[in-house]
Amino acid sequence: MMKSYIWSLPTRVFHWLFVVLILLAFLTEDDDLLNYHALIGYGILILLAFRFFWGYLGPKYSKFKDFPTGMGEVKEFIANIFSSEQRYIGHNPLASYAMIGILAVVFLTIITGVLTLGIQEGKGVLSSLNSTFFKEMELFEEIHEFLSGLLIALIAMHLLGVLSDRLLHSKDKTLESIFTGYKVTKEQEGIKLNIFQKLFAAIFLALFLAFLFFNLTTKSNPLIASNYVPLDYKAQNELFVNECASCHTLYPPHTLPEKSWVALMGDLENHFGDDASIDEADNRNILDFLVKNSAENSTQEVSVKILNSLKNKDIIAITQTDFWKTRHAKIPKKVFAHENVKSRANCKACHSDIEKGLIEDENIKNINAYM
Repeated sequence: MMKSYIWSLPTRVFHWLFVVLILLAFLTEDDDLLNYHALIGYGILILLAFRFFWGYLGPKYSKFKDFPTGMGEVKEFIANIFSSEQRYIGHNPLASYAMIGILAVVFLTIITGVLTLGIQEGKGVLSSLNSTFFKEMELFEEIHEFLSGLLIALIAMHLLGVLSDRLLHSKDKTLESIFTGYKVTKEQEGIKLNIFQKLFAAIFLALFLAFLFFNLTTKSNPLIASNYVPLDYKAQNELFVNECASCHTLYPPHTLPEKSWVALMGDLENHFGDDASIDEADNRNILDFLVKNSAENSTQEVSVKILNSLKNKDIIAITQTDFWKTRHAKIPKKVFAHENVKSRANCKACHSDIEKGLIEDENIKNINAYM
């Protein structure tokens, strides 16, 4: 038996960068880490591009054509899986399918993630699709989550395969090979990179490092830039601001549907326990503004999800919607009782941009300040 150099340095670097970024992608799935999650996805896309070309231009065993994926090879592998004589210099048949599956599913997950970011959040390179497909935003999110779950299953299968190979064929040093590049083989089967392959790998590594540098040093990043801009409600309707913001948070019109605004403005004498009556002409002015900019006329995520959660319910308070209750279910009661919050309706205590018509996840204040 002899040691053979099977996995080149570029192949091993790709593998471990891929592992790290996939792990970080799952760790940043929270809404308040969405921008980091998206940027990690773009980083993985660069790695996938490298692996795709490396599968055709790389050395032996890293090329897709060297993957033993024939049905005869799969049957033979399964039939002799417990045999100590069974050895594959590169990937075995099942590992080949697992690897191809992981690469394909990761690619589709990233594509649906970019679509979800653009359509649901109005951010990134596909933010222009928000105005066209915003009503289907939940569909794209569900597809993205399904693919993420499928990826976890494939990774689990891959790890199970590594473990079984470790138990059944420990002499081959397959697990160690992804660290060292060497496997134990019957004959000398080493690979060697040519100058073109080295140059190609170096260019992609430089591209990846440039991507990291760009994201660490650029504030206005087009990959995650929002299609929505802060609104100056005072410039749009000064009366709306003066009358509504004098007593409570200035709730953006797109946070409630038309019928809710009509009901609310039609009973200001009983405005959550207070008499907030105003001149009839002023009432009509504000109502027209609210209706014109209501949830039905918005493509923002919060508008669509509030509308979907309302169904046929007659609700005039955001905090009474199922959407609001679900999103705030895990927040401790003492946060709302804090002296700087005092009420569930005090949205601006946490959402620093709400009075500018935005409810961006990255602008939510850390609730630990109210704990």
